[in-house]
Amino acid sequence: MLRTTTCGALTIKNLGENVILCGWVQKSRDLGGMTFIDIRDRYGITQLVFNMDDNRELCEAARNLGREFVIKASGLVVERSNKNLKMPTGEVEIKITALEVLNAAKLPPFLIDDETDGGDDLRMKYRYLDLRRNPVRNNMIIRHKIAQAVRRYLDGLDFIEVETPVLIKSTPEGARDFVVPSRMNAGEFYALPQSPQTFKQLLMVSGFDRYFQIVKCFRDEDLRADRQPEFTQIDCEMSFIEQEDILNTFEGLIRTLFKEIKGIDLPEVPRMQYADAMRLYGSDKPDTRFDMQFVELNHLVKGKDFPVFDHAELVIGINAKGCASYTRKQVDELTDFIKRPQVGATGLIYLRHNEDGSLKSSVDKFYNEEDLKGWSAALNTQPGDLVLVMAGTTDKVRKQLSELRLEMGNRLGLRDKNVFSALWVLDFPLLEWDEETERYHAMHHPFTSPKPEDIVLLDTKPAEVRANAYDMVINGTEVGGGSIRIHDRALQALMFKHLGFSTEEAQKQFGFLMDAFEFGAPPHGGIAFGFDRLCSIFAGLDSIRDVIAFPKNNSGRDVMIDSPSTIDEKQLNELKIKSTV
Repeated sequence: MLRTTTCGALTIKNLGENVILCGWVQKSRDLGGMTFIDIRDRYGITQLVFNMDDNRELCEAARNLGREFVIKASGLVVERSNKNLKMPTGEVEIKITALEVLNAAKLPPFLIDDETDGGDDLRMKYRYLDLRRNPVRNNMIIRHKIAQAVRRYLDGLDFIEVETPVLIKSTPEGARDFVVPSRMNAGEFYALPQSPQTFKQLLMVSGFDRYFQIVKCFRDEDLRADRQPEFTQIDCEMSFIEQEDILNTFEGLIRTLFKEIKGIDLPEVPRMQYADAMRLYGSDKPDTRFDMQFVELNHLVKGKDFPVFDHAELVIGINAKGCASYTRKQVDELTDFIKRPQVGATGLIYLRHNEDGSLKSSVDKFYNEEDLKGWSAALNTQPGDLVLVMAGTTDKVRKQLSELRLEMGNRLGLRDKNVFSALWVLDFPLLEWDEETERYHAMHHPFTSPKPEDIVLLDTKPAEVRANAYDMVINGTEVGGGSIRIHDRALQALMFKHLGFSTEEAQKQFGFLMDAFEFGAPPHGGIAFGFDRLCSIFAGLDSIRDVIAFPKNNSGRDVMIDSPSTIDEKQLNELKIKSTV
């Protein structure tokens, strides 16, 4: 080894030791006859001291070091006169006796420090430099620790880690596939997996019983903060189980991660039906760090000659505690927020419960004091509270009020990243109607089992069929989802029929799986956690991009290596693909 220790290891206990450090020059300071160099590696920073009186040549060499030079420094550990107790090595410094430049460096395009002057695009282009910064490196360390904790927990429960293929078959369901042309099979294509779903089910047929994999997945879809074209998931499957077994096993995983990574004893995770989540929060991934549940007001507001409410399918409100003092300007800001195209609402009604106990609404023309007392009672308001009411078609107005609820949570400081609230959401609809294709699609995926008691509704009321499906939600983010699978060929064929597959199409796309079911498939189910999303929550970040070593930007590009890119004509010819340039 070129070094005897790291830049974060030395303390007052090491006084008098001769050491060799290697690392990058963080900063230098010339103070008359003394030069101080901070040397950095991933473990920390140590101060090096050069004295002109002791060794002029060595001191002059130190003064020629630039930021990010890679150096090797040998010397004696001595006590610092001006201690810095904010850093682990702050009580000592190294009195240098030898210095070697291992590699000079150009001046970096941005400051490599906790608080950098580099913008997102610049740091993405020079990601290898950004990774030298403590906040980014610490994100990678959190990611590593979570991965190791996952493996320890699942290994302790007899799960086997199995790698599944990356070059697979394209399927029409779900998001768009990334496709890969086959040179040896001209005109045919592989697809990169959106998940290892069918393979993990086949492993259950194989008798592997408990499988997991921390695996790369790929989806060619529009990007946002919590999406990347390639992402990682903790993929798991179990045989001979029921839904309760899955929930208990993987609630245990999440609670273990919180304990080991954050030192937090996460309480038992509550459960909520999908229908209740939509009714109370307008979302299948509600943020339960704060209350502010929806209250339906139809029975109180209709029939008063106010057209907005009379013509609405649903009228709902939330109680923003302590917000009665909001000014007209602040209320107008909330109205502008919900009128944004991303939310799409047309207006907002409010009721103030003033500090003196009086009630004042924006629709006093239509509702008297007794009416408003009914609103107040329904929403359990106290003096100082502000009721925000919206109206419209059921699905749309719930989604709109959900956005407003989250905005109020932000404004009131109720969405603290250091507070964690987990929730299981259960019993999702099996199918959802797609207006564009005019047919039902699987809400989860085509292999999800319906509730046994709902199978009879498939032919007559398909929208009412519930799935044996469940999601894990933390702080309003879906971090995992899964289901009990279909393990019977006849039921799987029935499912494909209701998804609009002909018998021939189902056989062509998924015949291998249905054939496998005829050789003794056990009851099985599983779950997949978004590994990047989990890491971002544990790191207190809004974007998964910050916990990925080499992420893509919002256009799906890697600006560091300039990918995707064109390939040369020879490669295209080998693949029997015509150039479009």
